Amino acid sequence: MVQFPNCKINIGLNVINKRTDGYHNLETIFYPVGLSDALEIIPSEKVSFRATGITISGLSDNADNNLCLKAYQLLKNDFPTQVLPVDIILHKAIPIGAGLGGGSADGAFMLQMMNEKFSLQIPVERLQEYALQLGSDCPFFIVNKPCFAEGRGEIFSPILLDLSSYYIVLVNPGIHVSTKEAFAGIEPNKPKKSLREIVVQPISTWKEELVNDFEKSVFSLYPAIEEIKKTVYNSGAVYASMSGSGRTVYGLFEAKRELNYLFPKEYIVIGL
Repeated sequence: MVQFPNCKINIGLNVINKRTDGYHNLETIFYPVGLSDALEIIPSEKVSFRATGITISGLSDNADNNLCLKAYQLLKNDFPTQVLPVDIILHKAIPIGAGLGGGSADGAFMLQMMNEKFSLQIPVERLQEYALQLGSDCPFFIVNKPCFAEGRGEIFSPILLDLSSYYIVLVNPGIHVSTKEAFAGIEPNKPKKSLREIVVQPISTWKEELVNDFEKSVFSLYPAIEEIKKTVYNSGAVYASMSGSGRTVYGLFEAKRELNYLFPKEYIVIGL
């Protein structure tokens, strides 16, 4: 069984307040985009019913902390006789730690694949509960449609947003931005105007109103990421933003644009 876990971008991201459990309440819009990893599970020949293994290619990842393995173990614990050993083969094309949710997508797709493979008949709501144990944005990939997200990012409501007429360019400089670093410079604040209101406006108005609160702190630490955003705008984007708390900047263009030549060769530049 083979699936292609896709990534997402954040359309706006507001940090509202800090919770008593140490997390923050956020509001953002998750929008799925077409850059994908490849994930395959095949029956394992291992004798032990507890054993499973993973092989990773493409962009590097830490197999020990891989969310596909964690997803397997979650379902194995609750369905010990139905979930059989598998070999997991993962090819990474989505940059890691980039604010694109690649690892979260892999984990969520793994849950869905096992649900189908082993006929577990787990309903969508329960799959989302399993996904939340993997990470705050993992439940989104169970639905995988444009959503307004609240809470830690796990409370969803559908939103009508179609960017299919725009050419999306992702630019990733390979700079490591830790979540701790990104949150360190945040001053939580509820915006006067909700993302729900802004995204129904013409996209030409987004530049002035639609913000990612993490940009201020991340740009101060890593000016190269701010320069990417400026370059994307100077190249004709109608809107540009950093995605999530990571290092990837995306731009929305009205027509196809090639931006590779504008950035150092070690940057990952992908048009969709």
